[in-house]
This record gives sequence, C-alpha cells and structure tokens, in this order.
Amino acid sequence: MFESLTEKLDGVFKKLRARGRLNEENIQAALKEIRMALLEADVNFRVVRDFIEDIRSRAVGQEVVDSITPGQQVVKIVHDRLVELMGGVSSQLKFGSRIPAPIMLVGLQGCGKTTTAVKLAKLVASQGKRVTLVSADVYRPAAREQLKVLGEQIGAGIYAAEGMQDPVDICVRAVEAARRDGYEVIIVDTAGRLAIDSQMMDELKQIKAQIHPAEILFVADAMTGQDAVNVAGRFDELLGIDGVIMTKMDGDARGGAALSLKAVIGKPIKFVGVGEKIDALEVFHPERMASRILGMGDVLSLVEKAQATMDEKEAKDLEQKLRKNEFSLADFRNQLNQIKKMGPLQDLLGMIPGMNKIKSLQNMTPDEGELVRVAAIIDSMTVKERHNYLLIDGSRRKRIARGSGTTVQDVNRLLKNYVEMRKMMKRMTKGGIKSLRRGHFPF
Repeated sequence: MFESLTEKLDGVFKKLRARGRLNEENIQAALKEIRMALLEADVNFRVVRDFIEDIRSRAVGQEVVDSITPGQQVVKIVHDRLVELMGGVSSQLKFGSRIPAPIMLVGLQGCGKTTTAVKLAKLVASQGKRVTLVSADVYRPAAREQLKVLGEQIGAGIYAAEGMQDPVDICVRAVEAARRDGYEVIIVDTAGRLAIDSQMMDELKQIKAQIHPAEILFVADAMTGQDAVNVAGRFDELLGIDGVIMTKMDGDARGGAALSLKAVIGKPIKFVGVGEKIDALEVFHPERMASRILGMGDVLSLVEKAQATMDEKEAKDLEQKLRKNEFSLADFRNQLNQIKKMGPLQDLLGMIPGMNKIKSLQNMTPDEGELVRVAAIIDSMTVKERHNYLLIDGSRRKRIARGSGTTVQDVNRLLKNYVEMRKMMKRMTKGGIKSLRRGHFPF
C-alpha cells in the first residue's frame, strides 16, 4: 500500500536533504511535487490543498531555515502532519457496558463485510472476549452459509437463524441468544446493496433502533478510492457511524482513501484489511502508517507480528539452542513456518526502516516460492540429517534434491546459507539473544 506515493515522496526528500540550506523557493518547489504526488495517490483535492498550505506555513518558518539539517526538519513536519491527517492516534473499539456488546458492520455489496466480520471476531477473541456472529443478509445467496463456514474456522459462535427471513428479527433474537449463552460480543453482518437505497437504509435504521449497537463500523473497499470516502460520508449522514474498516489495503498501491477519510467525514479508520487470510486485519495506527508512507519502516508492527506467532516457551527453547550453538536445520524449518505466519515477505520488508532505499532491493519482489523450496529440501532430509548437517555428503545431497524436486545446487545453497547463519548467531550478543524473548526473529 502507498507504494507509488512512498517512492515519489522519497525522491522529493532526497533533493531537500542534498541542499545545505533551504529557502522559500526550494520549499515551494518541493511542496509542488508533494502536491502532485498526493493528487496522483487519489487523495481528496481539498484535503491536499489544506495539507500543502499547512506544511507551507510550518516549513517556511525560522525554525526550519536555521536548522542544522533543514531537509530532515521538513520531513518531520510532513510526517507529523500526515499523522494528524489520519487521526493522530489509533481509535479503540468501544464495547460499552451492555453484554453482549453488538458491533454492527455496514457497507455496500462487495466491500468484504462478511470476511471482515470473521476477521474482526478473531481479533476481538484474541483480546480474551467470547465472540459470536450473526448474518442479517437474507438477500445474497449463501451469505449466511459463508459466515457459518468462516466462523467455524476460528471457533466463534454462530447464530443460525434457520428459516428466518426478517433481518431485524434475526438480529434481535441473535442478541438474546448471545446473552443467554454468555457471549460478551456479537458481530452483526448486515446486507449490502450495489448502491445506497431507502430500503437498505430503513432496514439498517430498524436494526440499530432494536439492538442499540455499541459501534457501527462502515466497511470500505480501498480499491474504490474517493468513492469509498463519499459513500462512508453518506452512511454517516443517514445512519451515523462510529468508524471505518478499510479493506483491500494490500491491493491499493495509492491509498488516497485512507489519507482522505478522517479529514472529509470526521470518522476514524479503526482497522485495515491487509490480505485474504482470517488474521489479516490490523489495528490502524496513524503514526506507524505515516512512517511507512515516508519509507521509515514500522518496527513496532513487525515486532507485534513476531510476538503473535511465537510464544514464550518457543522463544526460550530457541534461546537455549542459540547459546549452545545447537540451532539445527529442523529449527531453521520451524522458523520459516513462523515467518510465513507473519504475512507476505513484501509487507515484512516494508516494515524494516531503510529497506526501500537499498538499490539492490528496489523493484524486486521477494520470492515467496523460495521459502517453499527451502522447506521442501529440509523435509526431504532424514531426522539425523536435520540435526547434524555434517552428515550430508555428495550422495545424500543428490537424494535430497530428487526428493524435494530441486537441484543439487539448491541444496548446496541452502546448506551454505545455513552455515553462515550459524556463524552469525554464534556472534550474537547476550542482548541480541534476549531480544528473542520479546518476539524478534534472528533472520
């Protein structure tokens, strides 16, 4: 996400940093390029106008002109203003005092409400709350069946509503059932339409009046750009929403809707969908997103992903193996599994500060297939070979290559990289090993 915008802004800031001194003319030229980059990223033109004017008033001040590193100072101003533009701080989900707390998802057809409902249920459940789901979509074929199948995958409760056709009645009864069964949160997946119409809005208003949701979240498709912002504004006007979940952010390299939404309708983005997997829903952090847009990485999110995929016991076991230099190919295989759980390699690289500035990595898409090949090679080894790589002689390498559908050269390259990694780990400081307990991976 924001790939094109990040690239253009990086070019602007590179020019600014190259100048020893800045004057109003330099800054005006940079602001013109920033303005074009934002417009090309599909940011609302009024938002761009106000954004640029605010940056100009801050950047031409004495503080920047007299700064030892004026270019960096302008970057900081842009960063801070981006954070403000996206809401300043992350907005928490409010459950209120009622049990169960109804969370109502609304939006147009095709925006991803049903899958988002399940993703949100998984995220809420990870906070220790008992969650159930209900589909109020009686119009789309198999909508309720889709929610049931996905909900069962994460172990959430499901209100079946068999034989019922009144969406309002379904929601009322689902809330009553959730209360009886001891659920703390109920997520309501409502029906969508291809466009806003009075029938849909009347139905949503009735559901709202009957179940009194703790939150109404509008699900917006980031791929639709400014249309998503306009529709969100209309829903807020007619129904009243508390926040937005922006889906398909992984497929929108421009990201203009995310930058425009808070400024245009005054409602925060609370979550972003960053993939098709059930766990691909993240809390939206304006400061972290601003850092990623400016190519500064997002180390906090990277660490959180690592912590979520590696428990304390695994980290301690790995620490002991590293201390004793017993990190085997079997351990290497386990770590590859952990990395795959963290998400696409392209996204992980984007969270590492400065990665976008390494020329050898620019315009290069990480080969996800390489992880599959490495795993296949290790899986083709015997248990003894995985725990003692020195046993793997020429004939064994040929056998492993045949068994994994790879070449002897692939096997040799894996073993060479593994040996280099062991050497690196042997040199790790005590502090570096301790960092594993906080969720950091050694590679």
